[in-house]
Amino acid sequence: MNSKAVSHVSEITIPFYDVDGLQIAWHGHYVKYFEIARCELLDKIGYDYSAMAESGYIWPVVDLHIKYIQPARFGQLIEIQSLIIEYQNRLKISYVIYDKLTRQKLTKGHTTQLAIAQNTQELQFVSPAILIHKIEAFSHD
Repeated sequence: MNSKAVSHVSEITIPFYDVDGLQIAWHGHYVKYFEIARCELLDKIGYDYSAMAESGYIWPVVDLHIKYIQPARFGQLIEIQSLIIEYQNRLKISYVIYDKLTRQKLTKGHTTQLAIAQNTQELQFVSPAILIHKIEAFSHD
């Protein structure tokens, strides 16, 4: 990666509809929290999902890893720190979820996405130049 890390911090208050009877966020909702953070991060660099499609590529998530450390609870304000950690041959983003007030780490993980050309449906073994340009332009600002 270049001189400046490409990262973003998102905030979410855990809503009632995300929790179980013990008022703990259901484990599957963390994928949604990662997605919210990823969308905000991609928007920040100017290459959101609409821009990806317009550039001729789709970027499916092909790998997801989550490690649960402490549960998030109803009404808790959390921060999701997202960071692009690889982008040359794939797009790999790491996530750490913290309690906003106590800074206690709740969850961590990462996702990996691969570029597929829309017109041919072929997997791209090198990231498209537009992604590399967007990331490197942002990291030099």
